[in-house]
This record gives sequence, structure tokens and C-alpha cells, in this order.
Amino acid sequence: MTRARKHPYGRKHLVIPDTQVKPGVPTEHLEWIGRYAAEKKPDVIVHLGDHWDMPSLSSYDKNTRAAEGRRYSEDIQAGNDAMDLLMAPLYREYNRSGWWPEMHFLIGNHEQRIERHSNAHPELHGKVGYQDFNLWDHYWKVHDFLVPVVIDGVAYSHYWANPMTGKPYGGAAHTRLKNLGFSFTMGHQQVKDIAERFLPNGRVHRGLVVGACYQHDEDYKGPQGNRHWRGVIVKHEVKDGDYNLMEVSLDFLRRRYS
Repeated sequence: MTRARKHPYGRKHLVIPDTQVKPGVPTEHLEWIGRYAAEKKPDVIVHLGDHWDMPSLSSYDKNTRAAEGRRYSEDIQAGNDAMDLLMAPLYREYNRSGWWPEMHFLIGNHEQRIERHSNAHPELHGKVGYQDFNLWDHYWKVHDFLVPVVIDGVAYSHYWANPMTGKPYGGAAHTRLKNLGFSFTMGHQQVKDIAERFLPNGRVHRGLVVGACYQHDEDYKGPQGNRHWRGVIVKHEVKDGDYNLMEVSLDFLRRRYS
């Protein structure tokens, strides 16, 4: 694949927050995102993880009525089909113009349910796993759960964990930015929280927490918890951890591409 051309003032990143695909939820927005990417031609696409929701392996619903009828293969197929929707416009644009972005997928805690389930049931080792995802078929570079990837000075991870507890850092983005001390972007939480710090040496650190890119509501969040922002993020002129941020909501993508 031909890589997108670098810009002398920094590259353009398209960030896709958690898409949380599972059987029965709408997925046409993945095609909207793919068409938007093909039109805007970012240099880098980063998916923050939790594309495969994997409700069949959820420990929270185990032995409840909500868990009845869930199947691993159906969860995998739903996510794979949605990934096909996302990627189809990119292939069309590649065939037309030769453009192809650098692409990174960060394994999230929902995908990691597969690994935890396999470890708890050794007889499944080699029979279920990340190899069931169609990520490699679509030329994604896959990064394991919580392994940071630094791109143009921005550190990406599904979330950032407190090294003393292993649990996600809490608090607002400003607090996390202060604790981490570098530019970061993460998903995992259904919020859009932005922070920036201007340092005396002229550098800028930016923190971004953005974890929702799906149309459906989650039952566990209740009638009030689903009122959060959903969409993708474009970072222009990304260099040394600094960038100009642009929000692109799913409502905008729906109006433009549906």
C-alpha cells in the first residue's frame, strides 16, 4: 500500500473512539466514517479499541437473563462486518488515487475479554483469540492491550493505568495530563474531555479522553448516562505532541453521508 504523504508542518490524524459493535446495533456510521476518511485523506488513522464489544464474554451479565442466547461467533461476525463497512471506502479511494493511511488499532478491554476467557478455559487456547478479528486482513497495525503507541509525539492507549494499582487513572483530563506529563489520547470512557498545558519551554502537552463512536444507547448507563458526545476527532498539524483539534460528530456524518 502507498503511504499518505507527510506534511512539513505535521501530519493529520483521524481518531476513531470506541465503536462497541455487537449483534443488533446500527453500524452504518462506520461507512460514513470511511467515506469521511477517504474524502479528507488523513495521514494516520488510530482506532482507540473496543470495536468488538464481545457481550457474550461479559462477566457483568453472566448468569442473568441478559446473557441468554449470546454467542461468541456472532459477536466476532458483527464486528468483522462493521470493519468491512469502515474499510470499503478506503479501498475505493486507494484504487482511485493511491492514497493509503498509516493505521493503528489499539486492543481495548472488551477485545481483551477473549484473552481473559481463554486463560480461564485452557481448553480453548488456540481455538479463540484475536486471530478471529479481520484487522490484519485490512492492514491495521495491531497494538496489544495498554501497550502505548507514540505517533508524532502523542501517546495513544485504550486507557492509561495507575502503575501502583493497575486501574485506570481517574479524574478529569487536566488531572491525568498533569499525572502523566506528556501528550496523550485515550478512549474507554464515554466522554469528550480535553486538556492542554503550555510549558515554559514553548512545548504544549495535550490530553484527550474520547470514548464513544456508536449510535446505540447502552442499557447499563440508564436513561441519563447516554447523553454524551459521539463522533470522531481530527488532529491537524500533529507534531511533537501538539496539534489543532477538530470535532466531527456522528450527527454531522449522518447529515453528510446517509
